Amino acid sequence: MAELDPQAEALLETVDAMGLPPTYGLSVESARARLEELFAGGEGEAVDRLEEFAIGGPGEPIPTRLYAPAGRGHPLIVFLHGGGWVLGGLESYDGVCRALSNVADCAVLSVDYRLAPEHPFPAAVEDAYAAVEWADRHADRINCDPDQIAIAGDSAGGNLAAAVSLMARDRGGPEIAHQSLLYPAVASPAVHDFPSHEENAEGYLLEGASVEWFLERYVPNPVDHRNAYFAPLLARDLSGLPPATVLTAGFDPLRDEGREYADRLESVGVPVEHHEYEGMIHGFVSLLDQLDAARDGIETVGEGLREALDS
Repeated sequence: MAELDPQAEALLETVDAMGLPPTYGLSVESARARLEELFAGGEGEAVDRLEEFAIGGPGEPIPTRLYAPAGRGHPLIVFLHGGGWVLGGLESYDGVCRALSNVADCAVLSVDYRLAPEHPFPAAVEDAYAAVEWADRHADRINCDPDQIAIAGDSAGGNLAAAVSLMARDRGGPEIAHQSLLYPAVASPAVHDFPSHEENAEGYLLEGASVEWFLERYVPNPVDHRNAYFAPLLARDLSGLPPATVLTAGFDPLRDEGREYADRLESVGVPVEHHEYEGMIHGFVSLLDQLDAARDGIETVGEGLREALDS
């Protein structure tokens, strides 16, 4: 069995010494504030172009932030942040989006989709799909290539990226050139039970009980637990989906479902690059100031995007 990365171990010891309650012991407001404290902060890498604007959504205007290289005609990555569909936003993923734009030499459109419990399923995934539709129609207005659109996300954002890829196939578009799924949440508690859910349920930043806390807020209706746009592993047919880069972490409750999704994509002929960071924990790519593996993860995702998008 792989050993926990020393930098990840030191980070976990620091978090433990702070004596903070786990996410499932907090109010939604407190949990949101703590994620911002953990992931946000610092100036991040410089980018040539930074813009903020709202796009039309199915419920209300969706705030977005664009990170782009200089010039015109760059591929565009629609980025969907993590946070269990309850936490996170533009600020908490600013550093990740800056780094991804630079490494991939692509524009990145970060999407501040509606959060649960105020807006439960399917609000987030419908906002995400609307963002890809907007990108398909208006990429040229932001100096991007409408024929080179990818989607990326981590954790809950990886879930949304996978679900939107399914939606785009099922609804006849838009065409997505690549999907980058970072330790995605793709399973349903009504159907799936993987060993990593128990093996890594405590002590590795994302607690198993916190996963349940997120799910209770995002999918309060048990009927939705069997909807493939909530849990893409439920989809009977994964053929015809975009090529994928999938990252998993060895000490992550979501490890095995990410592995299974990569295997199922590959089994139906979807080109897949699966990279497992054996000594890492959930959310590691966001911890660019604390973990060397975070930079490696960004570079791995960026390489997959460059190859897929010819950027």
